[in-house]
Amino acid sequence: MAIRGKDLALSVLAVGTAAVVGYLLQGRSTRQRGGRVKADVGARIVTDVPEDATVVDVSSRQLRELPLADTVIQRALSDDAREEWANATLEHDHAWEVVDALRHLLPYYEGNGSTYNGVYVRCDDRIVVLDAIGWARIEEPVS
Repeated sequence: MAIRGKDLALSVLAVGTAAVVGYLLQGRSTRQRGGRVKADVGARIVTDVPEDATVVDVSSRQLRELPLADTVIQRALSDDAREEWANATLEHDHAWEVVDALRHLLPYYEGNGSTYNGVYVRCDDRIVVLDAIGWARIEEPVS
């Protein structure tokens, strides 16, 4: 019996759709168990701002709406964090959205090795660079 192209395409589509649905359902149940998705938001004071970096004012609405941004900026300023990052960790289903918002809704600067990645923020007479990373912790083997 010969398999025609249309039959093969439909079979591949059905298997692919089932795989995607299974992946999404598994991901949803994993997230509902909590504690697996995190974002670490950090800030530090810098003295040099790259020429092509856009500097955002600390009063920016988009910046104020970003969870933990104000917390880590204030922590960096109060601790005079020049050598180390002042940071905080967000742990819930929407943690990745913080990383995405920082990198896509604000003028995120990609450093070149001698400068910091992040959003450069003006706080009165000081500049703070703000960045975030996100990760997911897998506790069960993937099968």
